[in-house]
Amino acid sequence: MCRPVETGKRVTMETSGRPLHRSRRHRVMAGVCGGFADWLGWDPTLVRVLYVTVSICSAAFPGILVYLVLWVLMPQAD
Repeated sequence: MCRPVETGKRVTMETSGRPLHRSRRHRVMAGVCGGFADWLGWDPTLVRVLYVTVSICSAAFPGILVYLVLWVLMPQAD
């Protein structure tokens, strides 16, 4: 389903030929959930609802911290 792909000096994760990146089109804050939605081919609202639900229901999943780290690490869409 997803595989690491080396492009120059960067290693990115790809699924079905689409790179994982922050979305400019489906952005509410930083485009992280929108980027995952584009990558998975899902509706961005569904990804946001799932992310918030998992963040609230799981004490082991620090949702805000993970979002901030992904904001920094995920490249911006072209």
